[in-house]
Parts: sequence; C-alpha cells; structure tokens
Amino acid sequence: MSSEGGGASPFGRRLRALRQERRLTIEELAEASGVSGRAIGDMERGRSLRPHRGTITALAQGLALDEAAHADLLAAARAARPGAQARDLGKASAHPLPRGVRDFVGRYKELTALRALAQEVAEEGRAEGPEMRSVTPPAAVVSGPPGSGKTTLAVRLAEELAPSCPDGTFFLDMRGLDAQPLSTEEAVLRLLSSWGVEDGELAQHGAEGRLTRYHAVAAGFRAVLVLDNAADEAQVRPLLPREGRLLVLVTSRRTLAGLEGVRRVELGALTRQESASLLRAVLGAGRVDAEPAAANAVTALCGHLPLALRVAANWAATRTNWSLRRLADRLADEDRRLDALSAGDLRVSAAFALSYSRLAPETARMFRLLSLVPGQDFGLAPAAVLADAPLPDAEDLLEELLEAGLLMTSREDRYRVHDLLRLYAGSRHRAEDGAQVSSAARSRLRSWLLDTAVLAGRWHEPGYGAPPPDPGRLVALDDREQAMRWIKAESDNWLAAFREAAENGEHTRVVDVAEAMHWFSDHWVSSGHWVEVYERAAAAGAALGDAALEATHRNYLAWAYQACEGRYAEAVASATCALGLAETAGNIVQQAWAHNYLSWLYEPNGDFASAADHNHRAMELFTEAHDINGYLQVACGTIRVLRGAGRPHEAVEAYEEVREALADPRNRDRIPPNVREFTVLSAVYAVSFVHLELGRWQNAVDVLATIRGQFEVRGWHRQAGKVHLHLAHALARLGRHTEAGAEYRAVLALEGRIPSEMPAQARAGLDALSVGRAVPPLLFVR
Repeated sequence: MSSEGGGASPFGRRLRALRQERRLTIEELAEASGVSGRAIGDMERGRSLRPHRGTITALAQGLALDEAAHADLLAAARAARPGAQARDLGKASAHPLPRGVRDFVGRYKELTALRALAQEVAEEGRAEGPEMRSVTPPAAVVSGPPGSGKTTLAVRLAEELAPSCPDGTFFLDMRGLDAQPLSTEEAVLRLLSSWGVEDGELAQHGAEGRLTRYHAVAAGFRAVLVLDNAADEAQVRPLLPREGRLLVLVTSRRTLAGLEGVRRVELGALTRQESASLLRAVLGAGRVDAEPAAANAVTALCGHLPLALRVAANWAATRTNWSLRRLADRLADEDRRLDALSAGDLRVSAAFALSYSRLAPETARMFRLLSLVPGQDFGLAPAAVLADAPLPDAEDLLEELLEAGLLMTSREDRYRVHDLLRLYAGSRHRAEDGAQVSSAARSRLRSWLLDTAVLAGRWHEPGYGAPPPDPGRLVALDDREQAMRWIKAESDNWLAAFREAAENGEHTRVVDVAEAMHWFSDHWVSSGHWVEVYERAAAAGAALGDAALEATHRNYLAWAYQACEGRYAEAVASATCALGLAETAGNIVQQAWAHNYLSWLYEPNGDFASAADHNHRAMELFTEAHDINGYLQVACGTIRVLRGAGRPHEAVEAYEEVREALADPRNRDRIPPNVREFTVLSAVYAVSFVHLELGRWQNAVDVLATIRGQFEVRGWHRQAGKVHLHLAHALARLGRHTEAGAEYRAVLALEGRIPSEMPAQARAGLDALSVGRAVPPLLFVR
C-alpha cells in the first residue's frame, strides 16, 4: 500500500486515485505497466515532477485507461512541471536570460557546434518509453579570454532554442571572478526557487537533499540553463544534470579542463571579416565602408576582440563628427589604447583586471613579464628565462594562465598573449615591477635568445656542428632538425633580440649571430629577414673597424640581396665592396667568396666572360686557402659558367669533378652534412640543364628525380618550379605521359610564387598530352 505523502502534486494525487479506484497496489501496477514500483511511488509523492510521455502511456495501459482518461493524465503531468508553474506566474522567473545583443555577428563555427549538441538531445528525447535508458543531458563549456564574447554567445544560443524549450530558459551568474563566488548550495536554492519549488519544501531539506531535489526537477526539464562566469570545476560539477533534456551552457574564463563529458568551445579573436561586420552593425555600413582603411586599422588595434570592438564602436557612435581615422589614430597610441577603449560603463581594462586580481602572486608575476616577449608567440623556454624559473615551474604558471583565460595556445607547444592583454600586462608590469626588474628580465631574455641562436645556427656551420653537452640547456639541440625547428619557431623573438643588440651597439654579438646563420640561411631563403641580418652585421663589422669582418658580411649580404629579394645592382655593389675590403685586409678566403658571388651574379645576365674570370680566380684562391667547402660552391658555379659559354661536355666533366671531390675519403670529415647536401643539390640542378639542352632525356630524369622536392623545403619556389617543369618535359619526351602530367600539375600548384611563363608552359604541355601531340619545346626561364 502507498503512504499518503503530503507533498504530492495534482498529477501524483490523480495517479494515486486512479490506482486505488482499480484496487491495485503499487507493486501490482508496476507489474502491469512495466514501470518500477519506486518510480510510481516517487510520482505519487511528488518527487518526480516530469515523467516521460512514454512512462505515462505505460501507466495508462497498466491502469486500462480509455483515451479520454489517458489525455487527462497527460494534462495533469504537464501541469505539474515546475516550468509550467513558472509560466503560470507570468514567466516571472528570478533568473531570466539577459537581453541579447541585437547586432550579434560571426561565431558561425562555434554556434554550429553548440546547435549540433542541442539537436543531439532533441533527437534522443523523441524515443520515450518505459524501456528508454536515461538520457545524459548535454553540457558545454564556453571558455575564452576576457572580452571574447562568451556570455553573448551563450545567450544567443539560448534565445535561438527558446521556442523549442517548453520549460523555459534560465540564466545564473556564478560570480566566478568575485572574491567569494556563488556557492553551489546557493545556486541550487536559487534555481529550485526559480523553478517553482516552494520555500516550505526547500526549508525541510539540507544541502544534500536540495541537490537531490534539483536533479529530480532537472531530469524532467526541456530547457536551457546558462551558468555564466563559473569559477572552477567544483562550483559547477554538481549542477550538471544526470539525466533528462536540460541543456547546460557553462561560460568561464578558465577552461574547466577537469569537467568530464562536456562539449568544449574555445573562443578567440574574431576574423577580420567578422570584426568589420560588427563595426557595420553598430555604426552603419555607410560610415564604415566610407573609410575601409581606417576601419581595418580600428579592428586590428582592437585585436579583433569583441568587447574592445564594441567599446570602440559605441565610442564612435556617440561622436558622429569624428572620423574613423581619428579613432584609429587615438587607438594607435599604445600608452593610451586601454584608456581609449571605454564607453559608458564598458571598459576593457576593467574586464582584464577582474581576471588578473584572481591570480596567485607568482602567476601574476609571470603574466606581467610575458609583456616583454617581443614576438607574436613563444615557447616554454623564453617564459622560463623571463621568470628566472625552472621549466616545470614555468610550465605550471603558463597552464594557470591558460586556465584563467589570460593566455592562448597558438600551435603545439607555443603560447600567445592577446594584443590587448599584452598591453594590460605591460601596464601592470610598469606599475608593480619597476624599471630595474624590467631591465634585468629583458637582458636575461635577450642574452638567452642570442646565445641559443648562435648554438642552433652553428649546427650548420663547417667546423662546429653539435654544441657541447649542457644539462642546463632549456631547449633540445641534439641534431640539425631540432636546431632548425628552434630557429624557425623563435625567429620573431631572436630577431627582435638581434635588432636590440644592434641598436645597443653590441657589435660583436651581432656579427656572431649573423655568422652562425650563414650556412643555415640557404635552408630558409623565404624567411624574409636575411637582408636585414646581414645589413646590420656589415654595419657592425664596419663599426668595429675590422675590414675582413665587414667583407665577410658584405659577401653574405650580396647573396641575400639577390637570392632573397632579387636586388641585382645592390648585390653586385655589395660583392664588389667586399672584394675591396678583403684585398685591403689580405683575407684570401673572403676575396674568394667575393669572386664567387660576382661570378654567380654575372652568369645569369649572360656576361659569361666576366663570370668565367671571377669563377677561375675564386677556384685559385679557395685552393690556396685549402677551403674545400668554398671550393665546392665555386665548382658548382663552374658547371653553370661552362654551360652558358656553350661548352656542355666540359660542364658535365665539371659535374663529375664535384662528385669525385664529395666522394674523396680525405674530404669525408671536412664537409659538414648540410654543406654536402647543398653542394649535391646545386651541382645536380646545374647539370640537369646541360642534359636537357643535349636531349639526354633519361639522364635529365635520373638527376632531377634525386632533387625533386628539395627546393620547396628551402623556400626556393622558382627553382622548385623549374625542377618539376624540366622533369615533366623529359618524361614526356620519353613517352611517360602519366608521370609527365603529374609534374606539370606540380608546376601549376606553385602558381603565384613562380614566374608566369612556367605555369603557361605547364598548361601547354598538359594540353598537348591530352590530345596526343608532342609537347612544345622547353623554354628556359631565368
């Protein structure tokens, strides 16, 4: 027999009356319906306020109800829902959604992911019945830095879903950034009260009992609950429902990585297009489109951060007589930018200050020091150097900043501070750490970056290779690949340190770094900064009064001018200057290099006589200096010069001499692996032209196949395109049309990075292959 619990709902009383009219015990109704006796008892006592429709149908069948009685029971169940009680009170919920922004833009990817999550539970919820398993409600964590629009996104989704949520949408500020965030117990009380549970009933239960009641009510809901501004996992974990169809959206500046089974959406900056759309939405398309360059400047200076953009747009909206250019100019002043980003009660720096105030002292110190990182992103080691902390401790601090939303990951093992957060960190650094601390940290980082750049670069230098073992080294430089990865990953940072050293007059440090990068530079021609490196190094050599040193770097500069930027006249002038300086200093190695570079420069322009003279003189000088590495580079030039002079057979003989020198056992330890690889690449590339001109198609294929793809990894796109084009032509002449077509298409894949004549030849070749015609004659492109 059932007990007469005083807390029964109208639905529970109706179900008990129907059962008793039929003289059934709870156990007998359970047997007849397939619904558990415990569930029936909970429904009759009002402990389960939202049974599934399928459960009610099963009870109706067990009670042998007719259609009308079945409908009455369904109506009683709907009326018993706490959401229905709230609606009966005129939707006077204590926790309604805040008003969403009318000019919401972007976040298509994030909204799509969250909509899909809501759709999953909606589809699962359609399969109701007594045998239905419990549906684990969906939950998502929306995280991101201050001002990234987490709350706006959550409210936007809740507004969209409201029509399909009969039990309503609810919003609760968890006050995660307050000195005392909202407790889980208080959140439960507020939500239950909002959901129509009477105060008298709430007073009868302790914290554990109220939490049980919370889950019982939530299990019967079809609604959206936004738990905004969560402090940590412990605060919100108990509030995630265990079954039912309540969608819970948690927003937090922290990632809340400890929450299990939730969908994660991380917000960063808006795209350029989304940023422009937000400005248009607030200011009007006419005003923004009238000043596109200024509008782009405003969005960039706001770091594409939604809060900053909205503040700037609101600020401009109240100053209709101001141009966007005037606003951009105001924002361009870094010292005033955070102050400028305030409009009414919206203030970007205030949003940052809340997160900053919650940091532990050491974490806050790390945040301030990260404002000194010169590049866009950084690895763990530079952060450890700035903080003067062991790597594990530094990593822990960075993880805390990531969790707090004050730091982002840009790619694997790389970190990034948003531009506006960097300005805020800098302001706190100046206010709290002082000039002495700042100077020491900057100096520490600069020294480490430049010392490590030298070690990494020397992996590629003849006579150096692996650095000596050092258990205290902060980055792995155990092989050339690791060294190359570090140089590329930290290029913004070590280059900034290099510039600072040059501007500070640290001339010896400047030339050491530039020298260490000399042989490496061939592996990364597309980096875009070698001209600057060697201009500064040449100037440093001059400042030191060392003619041989200046000659060295003017030789390197000649290469950089031509190879990296195609500045032929300046390249010739630099090599000529280097030759004069080397002759003055009596340095035969740098004289040889100057002659080599001049030969390299004259040969493509058809001045084969001058090229041959300089090539011959360079060979003599390198032989005199016993410099095998320099000699090999000149020998590769000899192949080009002889071919250009119309002496192809002698060019092939020169190629064989290079191969013999590389194979000579006496040279095995004198030629570093990277120099050996580059020499082979240069020699094979040079001799391939000879084979093509002689119509030796198989020879051309044999040599070109060995260097296919090697120029791409060095950023030498023009040479890469020629390899594919020439290989395609030779294969086509051999009747290997499928392979030839693949090479022609590889040329087209480089379009935009190679001379237009090369894709044009590739298309002509493909057209000829498609109709079975002979491919057109190959036209060599300079």
